[in-house]
Amino acid sequence: MKIRPLADKVLVERLEAEAKTAGGIVLPESAKEKPQRGKIISVGEGKMLDDGKLRKVQVKKGDEVLFTSYASTEVKVGSKKYLIMDESDIMAVIEK
Repeated sequence: MKIRPLADKVLVERLEAEAKTAGGIVLPESAKEKPQRGKIISVGEGKMLDDGKLRKVQVKKGDEVLFTSYASTEVKVGSKKYLIMDESDIMAVIEK
């Protein structure tokens, strides 16, 4: 099954949380924070503006992004979990 976001929505795969602190302490699953970092899997076509023009989405498939904590809807496809969010909930693209 494939998911194709509509309008200015994006499909994000959340990146895994760190299992260890910087000091070397191993964290149990219950203590890990959900990361606010993910990889763009798919993007919608863009947002229709009031003047009838289409504003394309600024991110693309494969981008690594930072997003706000409570901005998304979680969906499960098979055994994988994804997030669907508005493009405006993305705060930054991580450039390497």
